[in-house]
Amino acid sequence: MSPGRGLRSAKPSGKRPAPRRLIGSPFRLLLLACSFALAGYAGVRLLTGDPLGVVLWFVGAALLHDLVLLPLYTVADRAVVRGLGAAGRRGWALYVRVPALFSGLLLLVWFPLISGRVDRRYESVAGQSAEGFLARWLLITAVLFGGSALLLASRSLRSATKRRPPDVH
Repeated sequence: MSPGRGLRSAKPSGKRPAPRRLIGSPFRLLLLACSFALAGYAGVRLLTGDPLGVVLWFVGAALLHDLVLLPLYTVADRAVVRGLGAAGRRGWALYVRVPALFSGLLLLVWFPLISGRVDRRYESVAGQSAEGFLARWLLITAVLFGGSALLLASRSLRSATKRRPPDVH
């Protein structure tokens, strides 16, 4: 088989792409229309109470993410990749990224409870105390990183045994 076989030509053919190729299947189009309808419905319901507060919250969240959080986790990720890259283990960065992503997502969602910044309303609504969320989040984070380390160790061990020639007596 030749190296270029099966690849599309780099020359423009002058033909316009078929509409089906641009849109996709009818199911995809229906799914996209339903998601836009659901987002529109949620937007209308959300903006009926306090539209200015909602808009300010979205703009503030976007600015916080783009100006503070994105540079922070980009620097952290590059530090991990550089730290592992010196030893020739750049592929190991994924085993740090995934548990860090899930731990960060849990922290983002449960931050008021983890930080202890809740008032008595939570207790009256949920029927349980807000204590212990920090310990549980730390335990979940430790389990995520520990599981990732075990997975990395098992895959490294498996690949090392595959590379080793069999012992002949």
